[in-house]
Amino acid sequence: MTTDQRHYHITTFGCQMNKADSERMAGILEKMGFAWSEDPNQAELILYNTCTIRDNAEQKVYSYLGRQAKRKQENPNLTLIVAGCVAQQEGEKILRRVPELDLVMGPQHANRLEELLQQVADGNQVVATDPIHILEDITKPRRDSNITAWVNIIYGCNERCSYCVVPNVRGVEQSRTPEAILQEMETIGQQGYKEVTLLGQNIDAYGRDLPGVTATGRHQHTLTDLLYTIHDVPGIERIRFATSHPRYFTERLIAACQELSKVCEHFHIPFQSGDNDILKAMKRGYTHEKYRQIIEKIRKYMPDASISADAIVGFPGETEQQFENTLQLVEDIGFDQLNTAAYSPRPGTPAATWDNQLSEEIKSDRLQRLNHLVAQKAAERSQRYFGRIEEVLVEDKNSKDSTQVMGRNRGNRLTFFAGDINQLKGQLVKVKITEVRAFSLTGEIV
Repeated sequence: MTTDQRHYHITTFGCQMNKADSERMAGILEKMGFAWSEDPNQAELILYNTCTIRDNAEQKVYSYLGRQAKRKQENPNLTLIVAGCVAQQEGEKILRRVPELDLVMGPQHANRLEELLQQVADGNQVVATDPIHILEDITKPRRDSNITAWVNIIYGCNERCSYCVVPNVRGVEQSRTPEAILQEMETIGQQGYKEVTLLGQNIDAYGRDLPGVTATGRHQHTLTDLLYTIHDVPGIERIRFATSHPRYFTERLIAACQELSKVCEHFHIPFQSGDNDILKAMKRGYTHEKYRQIIEKIRKYMPDASISADAIVGFPGETEQQFENTLQLVEDIGFDQLNTAAYSPRPGTPAATWDNQLSEEIKSDRLQRLNHLVAQKAAERSQRYFGRIEEVLVEDKNSKDSTQVMGRNRGNRLTFFAGDINQLKGQLVKVKITEVRAFSLTGEIV
């Protein structure tokens, strides 16, 4: 290794979108001749890809930054970058707090990293947070896994949920063309990936902004149409998609998922609250009855489908009874997995300014009660796998037991079984389930 090779380190907070953005930025840096460094303290370029959904994620970024800012005072050649949603939201405010920063860039600018670094090299301190049209991305991401890959199909979000900063930081919806997506999928298939997850902040909105309607006046490019377009890409064995919005989840989409053999029977559809008044205050645009109908329809077509979701407790003004309506929904539906969070006010969102905020004690009490129920219901849902033979895509070895490998079944349950990772990595394996837990399974190879 020559001493003049520069190294980079990226720390990613938050959602899969951010992970996908980080992989693209890593791809750009490697094309520029940087090499990855596991240890940030050995890297000459450090990038924090940030998330603003939770307050503590933001605080974490600042504490990491503080440490690197000190390093920079001793080593002026260090390049410090904050990317992602905190960067978009705070913009120049971050520079005032951490003047050592070289570059602050919003998520829409991920593909422009090289030209932005050129501006930094010319001696500028750069803030890139203006809304721009996202360039069709030609840089090949440095993907973290070589078995499963993410493919962005729509950027941004036009929803205006009262608690959420995503539209402010990720901009309006911009769908990629089916041709561009198909091309990326074909490349991924050739590279040996077996599974692809299509990503969008609000994935069911895919295609609404693309020109073209059918003879019956329906949008020509919907998520359903896209699934048919990409389904037969050689090499790809499994297709997933996230995140769905209940308002746009159609029966046509459900029917397509049942018909298309590669699409996994796993749906991630956040409900956020089981109470209609809270849903209205959240500006979600549906009722809990409508949500229940969607799940019912999915289970009519695919009785075995896995359903995961997101829920928020302690939203401003939530009463004990309203919270119990959320518990009731979770009790009735029985989710395979539920990401739960206590409401956390985000700057620039309507709900953050309301004066009916709940105390931290109430929020954490409700969160604990919900989590307890979630684990109980997930354990019940896992029972259906006991003794069954499941198809598992092997991803890695079990970090806690090196004699075992791990992967996921089509329903996205983590599954462990004895085997040699060198032989099995990337294989689809039939596994008989011998042990079930709330969020994972153990089995033996058939």
